[in-house]
Parts: sequence; C-alpha cells; structure tokens
Amino acid sequence: MPTRLRWMRFRPQEAALIAITAVWGSTFLLVHWAMQHSGPWFFVGLRFLVAGLISVVIFHRVLRGIRWRDIGAGVAIGVMIYLGYGLQTVGLQTIDSSTSAFITAMYVPLVPLAQWAVFRKRPPAMAFVGAALAFVGLVLIAGPDAFSLTLGAGEIATMISTLPIAAEIILISVFAGRIDLGRITIVQLLTAGVLGLLTMPVVGEGFPAFSWVWVVCAVGLGAASCLIQLTMNWAQKSVSPTRATIIYSGEPVWAGVIGRIAGERLPALALVGGGLVVLGILASELKFVRRRADAASGGISGIDPAAPRSTPHD
Repeated sequence: MPTRLRWMRFRPQEAALIAITAVWGSTFLLVHWAMQHSGPWFFVGLRFLVAGLISVVIFHRVLRGIRWRDIGAGVAIGVMIYLGYGLQTVGLQTIDSSTSAFITAMYVPLVPLAQWAVFRKRPPAMAFVGAALAFVGLVLIAGPDAFSLTLGAGEIATMISTLPIAAEIILISVFAGRIDLGRITIVQLLTAGVLGLLTMPVVGEGFPAFSWVWVVCAVGLGAASCLIQLTMNWAQKSVSPTRATIIYSGEPVWAGVIGRIAGERLPALALVGGGLVVLGILASELKFVRRRADAASGGISGIDPAAPRSTPHD
C-alpha cells in the first residue's frame, strides 16, 4: 500500500524537553568559570548534592513511603549521571569545548541502537534520519579543529562518558511510569553528588580554596540540574529515548544562541550545524503512515482510527 509522511502530534512533554535543553545549554559558561577555581569531582559532587537537597525540599513528603525499587532505580540512574558528567568535566580540563562537543556527540547515534537492543523494538525510520542529521550537525558545530584528535587522557575520558550518558537516557525510560517521580529524582541526584565527593580521595583531588565563583556556580547549576533531571524523568514516561536524545542534541545550539547574545561570533559552519540539529528534531517528528483504500466509500484514508496508539518506546 502507498505511504505518506505526516507530522506526529507535538506534545507538552516534548516542549518541556526543548525548554530544559535550553537551560542545559546555558550552563556551559558556569562550568567553565567554576573549573578555574575548583577540581572536577568536587564541583560535580557539590553540584548534585545541592540539586538533591533542593529536590528533598520539594518532594520530602514522598520519602516516607520510599521502597527498595525506588532506591535501586534512583541509584542506577545516579551512577550514570555521576560517570557521564564527571568524566566529561575531567576531559574539559585538558581539551577544548569544541573537541568535547564532537566526542560527546557520539551518544546521539548510540541511543537508537541501545533503545532497539533494550526494548526489542526498532525505532521508526525517521528517528534514525533525525539522529543522523543531529549527529552531523553536532560535528559541524564542533568545528574542523575537533577532527584533529590525539587520544590523550581528556579525549579518552570524554569518549567513555558517552556510554553512561546514553545509558542514563535509556534507564530513565526503563523506569519511567513504574517509579515515583519525586523519590527517583531525589535518589539519583544525591547518589551522583555523594559519588562525586567520594571520588576525590581516590584520584587525589583536594578541596579547593574558598571562592564565591564555585559557590554561586554550584548553587546555580544545582538548581538547574534539579529542574533538568525532574523534567527528564517526567517527560520520558511518554517520549521515547531516541526522540528525547534528538531533542537533547539541541543543547549546543542553545549554548551558541546564548553565546551570540553575549557577544560571541559563531562561524558559518556552526550555524549550518545548528540548522541540521533543528532539522533533525523536525525530521524525528515525521512518521510514515500507510494509505488504505476505504472499501465502504471507495476513498483513501490516512490512519486507521481503530489502530492502537504508539507506546512511549515507539
């Protein structure tokens, strides 16, 4: 039967993910400032402890009924947050942001394959098209200098960080809808914060000298991290990991927009890359549907109204 493309319904959950991606993209400047006054593991630990404490204040009433499965799910996601953010921050000590963005972009094509493996269901064809466009766009945003990779400690740490970043997105979808939203947010944020601080003596990192820079950055990023993780946990109950990842790939686009407002000039290649990321997001919202002949009327209709609705992992 002939097929056609149609737009899938754009839901509030996807709009929320776009909004928190904008918040996410605005945090790069704060991280850059903080790394001039603090070690990576101390800052990651403090950032997520602050985020966890904020979430405790918001959701303290639900802690009374916390279950072991809430704790297990939160710890699993928290470990991925700790490894993803921690290793990425470690890498940024020795490599520039463009190289970091180029390497981190590898998680974009990883997630559709991971979703396929975990949920045993192939994502829609346009999801792969959207992921490919977003990946190419991120590579262009990184710029030509990012291609001259020398596999030093920073590059290797950033490359490894893409695996827990992809795993975090998959795990959130695995547990979405099964676990209390407030409990899992509290546990995952506190887990990431505690593990970050516990890593300091292991790698020989000492406490930094007091500076209002890392204090303000940690509090600001803590509040942002609480908002980001809470929104991800809520939205991915109905948004598939692949579609969520394509939306998340807009993070450096928002960072570039904010940088432009702050007076930075973006190269033409980065603007093209940003356009491809946006195109990838739009492509992921398209879906092939079959036309069928309506035996009763002799006409052609689009979607069968009796057909089952897509699941969160479509």
